[in-house]
Amino acid sequence: MKTPRAFFQPLAIGAPSPLREQPVRLERMIHFVPPHVEKMRAKVPDLIRSVDVVLGNLEDAIPADAKTDARRGFIKMAQDNDFGSTGLWTRINCLNSPWVLDDLMEIVTEVGDKLDVVMLPKVEGPWDIHYIDQLLAQLEARAGVSKPILVHAILETAEGVKNVEAIATASPRMHGMSLGPADLAASRGMKTTRVGGGHPDYTVLADAGEGAAARSAFQQDLWHYTVAKMVDACMSAGIKAFYGPFGDFSDPAACEAQFRNAFLMGCVGAWSLHPSQIDIAKRVFSPEPAEVSFALRILEAMPDGTGAVMIDGKMQDDATWKQAKVIVDLARIVAAKDPTMADLYGL
Repeated sequence: MKTPRAFFQPLAIGAPSPLREQPVRLERMIHFVPPHVEKMRAKVPDLIRSVDVVLGNLEDAIPADAKTDARRGFIKMAQDNDFGSTGLWTRINCLNSPWVLDDLMEIVTEVGDKLDVVMLPKVEGPWDIHYIDQLLAQLEARAGVSKPILVHAILETAEGVKNVEAIATASPRMHGMSLGPADLAASRGMKTTRVGGGHPDYTVLADAGEGAAARSAFQQDLWHYTVAKMVDACMSAGIKAFYGPFGDFSDPAACEAQFRNAFLMGCVGAWSLHPSQIDIAKRVFSPEPAEVSFALRILEAMPDGTGAVMIDGKMQDDATWKQAKVIVDLARIVAAKDPTMADLYGL
């Protein structure tokens, strides 16, 4: 285990110093783009204005014979656009694939400081983060990159879930983690083919009553345990937790419900795989104006966060002050990018 001082030393001569604090950025949705498809790349200028993060996907959903085209398409997409305050990410191929080295070497060299985050799939343990940490430092030094490229891990294997705390603290490059429900379901041997969301057969039954009346069944959340474990690991490490993909584009109500569960549990955003999911993520991962208004009243009534006050018949103390500050801080970040929400929040 590295000493605290060594933890923040660059891993290559000439590489930028690791960040001690993450940049404050709005990341309600990570919008996936298949960069090997030219007509999808042509939509990126409009996407930059409507999403918080644009991600060029190189891994799953990209055919094996299109991997090189996807990589080159991402590089062109990055070079041709000014992303401003919108994040630019890429999901590279997994570490045991034949494409990952070319993904990193070509993209870091050609994209450089424009690239904010590398999303790493199928992370099994801290050793995967240590490997990419060292390699990125070497490539940053060679390419003259001035700010460290962060790493976002996808939690999609049973081994990764087991090691989630060690992954979260493996490197100062760690940006956050996303739940990868499809691959995780396969890794665990779960009996579902759904990509995220619930399952109608994962239920608890109400107690049997007298007579022959049918017993009520209540659907449960397959991912509650994993999301909670991921949120705890991320928040204790000072990094961000995200819900991953919701694959049923025909059911926006279920998508919104799953995103909202994740938001309430502490996730800051989710993946959007279809344009229809962008507005859902914006709506869910931006705090409700009424919640912001009430939170502002708590902060105004307790300027230093101590003591206790009564607001609308409810006691507020230092614990609720902390909760209110989480909501108001997020609202200020949202308001800085979204004028419509700024007006609704009165900020």
